[in-house]
Amino acid sequence: MQHSDPIKHFRLAVVAIIALAALGTLGYHILMGWSVLDSFYMTVITLATVGYREVGELDATGRIFTISLIVFGVTIVFWAGASLVDAVVGEHVWHVLQRKRMDKYLSKLRDHFIVCGFGRMGQQIVKDLQREGVPHAVIERNPEQLPKLVAQDIPFVEGNASDDKALKAAGIEHAKGMITVAPSDEDNVFITLSARALNPSLFIVARSILEDNEDKLKMAGADRVMSPYVLGGRRMATAVLRPNVLDFLELAVHTDELKMMIEELVIGTGSPLAGKTMENSKLKKDTGVTVVAVRKASGKMTANPPSDEVLQEGDVLIALGVPKELDRAKQLL
Repeated sequence: MQHSDPIKHFRLAVVAIIALAALGTLGYHILMGWSVLDSFYMTVITLATVGYREVGELDATGRIFTISLIVFGVTIVFWAGASLVDAVVGEHVWHVLQRKRMDKYLSKLRDHFIVCGFGRMGQQIVKDLQREGVPHAVIERNPEQLPKLVAQDIPFVEGNASDDKALKAAGIEHAKGMITVAPSDEDNVFITLSARALNPSLFIVARSILEDNEDKLKMAGADRVMSPYVLGGRRMATAVLRPNVLDFLELAVHTDELKMMIEELVIGTGSPLAGKTMENSKLKKDTGVTVVAVRKASGKMTANPPSDEVLQEGDVLIALGVPKELDRAKQLL
């Protein structure tokens, strides 16, 4: 948050009042020869400007000292009051303005991804989306996680992701996909049901803590169901059995360290490659990318597609290449 801290100013003002009270007590005690109690009493009624009777007669020096005490005291008290008001009202206004700015941003989002839950897994998902430059928004109901979202300037909606109001605020009707990683499978089922009802074409990925709940999430409308324990176990086994393969995939998919990347290329409507075979498409020759697999619109996956494989609209090519090659392939498609 790039704004002044009114609480700090208020604390400094309180310290200044205490210091001024101590100085006033000491001043009356030395200048007027009064007792410490009388000097403190005189200081308090002077700073409070209540107008009670003076402890004793003041000479010229005492009057000048009292005037100075009143001027400094009133100034510091006003400073403390202004800081307190700023702390209560100013902070509220700042949050209101920030919320309005964020709501305006969310209302303009299109083809973005919504992440439901900002726990450890949700935070990693957001990091990956940020690295890829993919527009996104987060829905989070845990108050403890909200300061992290604010500090990182991540667009978010505070609320329950199964609530239609929260989903609509995050732009569910214009979103491209949603990833739900709520704390429980029950939450993820309800979130998936609500999201699917609001956007039938939404691509939904849901986390399943228990394998037994994967079918329930699919019936609720999830396109993909991921079990972190199953995925983690597979990755650890691969790390032992095929460590170099795992390293390559990790570098190609999740980092920028390797120039080579793996990307999905979709044969769109009216694509010049639709109806051509892999050989006739000259994709490798014209762009430099290597197609390692083809997923047909029916869902069938063909690895290392043969040269006579016919490409059709809606097919997804799993391609390997450097960023420039992949960009050329996207333009061609």
